[in-house]
Amino acid sequence: MSVPSQQSELKIAYYGDDFTGSTDAMECLATAGMRTRLFLDPPTTHQLAAMPGLDAIGVAGRSRALPTSELDAEVRPVLTALRELNPRHVHYKVCSTFDSSPEIGSIGRVIDIAAGVFDSPFVPLVVGAPLLGRWCVFGNLFAEVGIGSGGEVHRLDRHPAMRQHPTTPADESDLRRHLARQTDKAIGLFDMRKLDLPRPEAAKALGDLLRTGPSIVLFDALTERHIETIGRLIDAYADNSSPCFSVGSSSIETALAAQWGPTSNRIGTVSRAENALCGPVVVASGSRSPVAAQQIDFALTHGFVEAPMNAPRLMCKQSAEGEINRVIDVAVAGLQAGRSVIVHTTRGPHAEGDGVSPREGGVASTLGGALGTVLAGCVSRICVRRACLAGGDSSSYAARAMGITSLEMIESQSRGAPLCRVWASRAGVDGLEMAFKGGQVGRPDYFVTFAQGAPAEED
Repeated sequence: MSVPSQQSELKIAYYGDDFTGSTDAMECLATAGMRTRLFLDPPTTHQLAAMPGLDAIGVAGRSRALPTSELDAEVRPVLTALRELNPRHVHYKVCSTFDSSPEIGSIGRVIDIAAGVFDSPFVPLVVGAPLLGRWCVFGNLFAEVGIGSGGEVHRLDRHPAMRQHPTTPADESDLRRHLARQTDKAIGLFDMRKLDLPRPEAAKALGDLLRTGPSIVLFDALTERHIETIGRLIDAYADNSSPCFSVGSSSIETALAAQWGPTSNRIGTVSRAENALCGPVVVASGSRSPVAAQQIDFALTHGFVEAPMNAPRLMCKQSAEGEINRVIDVAVAGLQAGRSVIVHTTRGPHAEGDGVSPREGGVASTLGGALGTVLAGCVSRICVRRACLAGGDSSSYAARAMGITSLEMIESQSRGAPLCRVWASRAGVDGLEMAFKGGQVGRPDYFVTFAQGAPAEED
């Protein structure tokens, strides 16, 4: 079947390994003036033909939470569908802390799968994201505590949150060594000294490195100028007839958008709804991050009503429906009283009483689905104009439970968590303004500033 010309004009198509990371990538493209739409399933040719003017598309996935044995069935069909849209680039978007292991969310396994889909000469790997407080230096990843928090910077394997991550704890900061546990492919390093070379010399250095035979090239990223240089280098290896497949954080989008320049002067492609800032908000959090726990604590001391969910009851088929209905009742009562509400399945990595290990099978899908069902239940019973989902693994399942089909960015509010307009199959959810936030994103006052409708102050 022939591909409509609009599709061949797509500059980039990406798959995000979780929902919040997918909105982060969309934010980078939209703020650069590129009209971007994020889908929950690969769009069909007919869908895209009805949406002229798109520069980029994304698919919000869930592979970060999947066992390695399930990755092929999840990822291969999507990568194949994106390739067939003929964009210049196809990007497998991962977290800027490289969350993965040989058993869960294996990035190496995805690269192996992609080798059977794309004919790229090499796979660019860009993880460092200076704008998000993530830096890759001589192959080692450093991260501040929280995104946009101005917190302390730690090497990844000494990072207080990442070293105790509930499913993929970080024990290695050298990304080459980390990835080598997941794939047998050769990994080269294009370090910051080469990135600081003048353009012709940098391009020559990359060519020289590729002639040594690496299948994957990890790029350092210490400064925003490094990101711009990376964009020029990798775009030279792409065209619409043979997309360049890359892996990394949203720095891939930042780098390429800087190379291409804006296609529009508008930041955000849809407008806020009338009276969107009126009334309370509802927040649903499935994150175990200590950053998210601080944000919940701050919200509860600043007027939010708490609607905690009993995770063991949700994991039991006999009690799950009753628990969901109970929490909806609590949340709706708070909203009817004019109070913003925060629903959560846990408060931090060592929360007492949640009684569920994140490594148990089906936890992310069950708890995430329950959060989405609660949000949908709330907006079906009372008019709520804005909502927030927190937690990368759980948000993917929550969004599907809400019937969300696609979204576009309205505006940036906090780095990595843009405000979006949602399209959904459920009437109460369709048209909702939502933010999707990873557990590490934002300052302690994030939920409060979201409720106030103001951009979060960032250091």
